[in-house]
This record gives sequence, C-alpha cells and structure tokens, in this order.
Amino acid sequence: MAGGGPVSLLDVSDVRKYFPIKSGIFFRREVGRVHAVDGVSLSVEAGETLGVVGESGCGKSTLARCMTGLYEVTSGTITFDGDMRRDVQMVFQDPYGSLNPRRRIGSIIADPLVIHREGTPASRRQRVRDLMALVGLNPEHYNRFPAEFSGGQRQRVGIARALALNPRLVVCDEPVSALDVSIQAQVVNLLKDLQTELGLTYVFIAHDLSVVRYVSDRVAVMYLGKIVEIAPGEELYERPRHPYTAALLSAASVADPDRQRDRVVLRGDVPSPISPPSGCRFHPRCPKAQDRCTVEEPLLLGDGHKWACHFPLEPGERLQTRTEEQ
Repeated sequence: MAGGGPVSLLDVSDVRKYFPIKSGIFFRREVGRVHAVDGVSLSVEAGETLGVVGESGCGKSTLARCMTGLYEVTSGTITFDGDMRRDVQMVFQDPYGSLNPRRRIGSIIADPLVIHREGTPASRRQRVRDLMALVGLNPEHYNRFPAEFSGGQRQRVGIARALALNPRLVVCDEPVSALDVSIQAQVVNLLKDLQTELGLTYVFIAHDLSVVRYVSDRVAVMYLGKIVEIAPGEELYERPRHPYTAALLSAASVADPDRQRDRVVLRGDVPSPISPPSGCRFHPRCPKAQDRCTVEEPLLLGDGHKWACHFPLEPGERLQTRTEEQ
C-alpha cells in the first residue's frame, strides 16, 4: 500500500449468511430464515490478529466459515489477497470431532499436501514430522491414532494440519474452548509463537474475553449477526462505547482484584435470529435505548474505533441496568 500503511489481506463487505427453515414432509417449502450473519463488513490486515467475540449464537462461527469458504455467502463479497484454497486455513473448535478417529495422525496432517499434490510421499512424511515438531508433538508418534492423544495434543494436530501448506491467514474458531483451563494457555501461547515465527495472520473467534484480549491486536464485537463495535484491543477494553460491549466486559474475569468491574446484568434473552428486532437489534435489552433505537438501525461509524449505537457510552461512563435507574 502506498505510504507504507497497513495492507488489507482479507476484506469482508456486507456479507450475509441466511439458513432457510423449511416445513412439510413431501412438499417442503421455506417458511423462514435464520439470519446468522447479517451485513458484516470488516478487514483483516496482514500480520495482525483480529479477535471476534460475542455470546453463543451471535454468528461468529458462521462468519468464520464464510471467511474460509466453507459456507457460501447469501450475499456480499469476501476478497482475499491470494489463493483462498491454499492460503486460508482453519483450526476448528472441537479437537475430538475435527479428526477422523480411524486414521493415523500422520495421514491427517498430510491431507492438504496430498490434495494439492505437494511433493513426493517421502517428502510429505518428512514435512509432517517437521510440522509435528513445530507444534510440540513427538514426530515418532506419526503412526498413532487420535484416541492415543490428549485433547491439547489433538488440537496441536489440528494446528499442524492447518500449517501444512504455509498459509497466510489462519481462522481459529474457538480453538481452546473445548480444552481444560490448564491446557488453554499452552495452546494460546503456541499460536502466538507460531505467528511470530511464521508471519501468520489470525482471525481468532472466542467467547472468552480474557483470551481474546491476550492474543488480539483489534477486536470486533458481534451481536445477533452484526458487528456492533470494532477497535484496537486495549482501547476497546478500556473505553467501550457500545452498551453491549460494556455489558460483556463487565462479566469478564479480571486477574487484578483491585480492578474488578461491577457486573451489568442484561434483562431478557437474546432475540431469535429468525425474526430479529427492528432498528437496533440490541434495543430490547439495552439500558440506554430510546424510541429512535426501535425504528432506526445505527450504522457502524468511526475511524480506528467504530461503534453502531445512537447513544454510545461516553469515556468513563458506567453502564447502568434499568433496575438501577428506577
């Protein structure tokens, strides 16, 4: 990019992914749609880690699969600066379900090399052993089955498979959520070390805000299929502008006991993505909502720090629940 500015590796523009709901036994017809991702636009810069956070069901994993081409988008565009099949890889959430239990891990890690016809059988075996050593596995265990490994080791197998073709972008879909707490830090630190050593770019999907803060350069917050706030990591954590972000942060664990936050308890449940609310989707639960929020959808605006809210929090403002206000 001219002027030495950041280079956009991946651009997501107004992407929507809807899943049809069908009814009937013999003549199935569409009776509705799940708005899993609904108008998301963002970019990922080369060499950075973009964290994506939100409650379960907000659409972050669906967005990850759209980014990698595993899901075809309903509308919108995803532009990648390179060969998406080779240069974009994914680390899946479940290290148990993402590995075929009937195959040896050597052949699992070698799959991308075989599919893309890379090298000879001998060079592939050596590449797999090198990858196993890179992620902290014993190369001598090449012929073992997944059941012979712990959860953390299986996730290392998944990471090795993702790195087989020397990708430029790795999408990590909640890569530590299925692991014991004692193992999570090991895998997260491995991913950070690999990024430094190999020059990787990450999209890191998670619901654990403390993990996202540790690994991410920028953080995007999703709610009901939309990005509601995106900012550099420390700025978002220290000065959230969207009420939903502030509520999420209030529930996150804090290592320093002197910095414990007052917990903000949101009223009600997340609305159904089949029939999302009009206007701002967060307004039924938002303590700051006003009439305008029910009819006018806020745009994601700003420069380095963007938020989609008609009545954002001011720096230092504490979000109050409706019970506290009464």
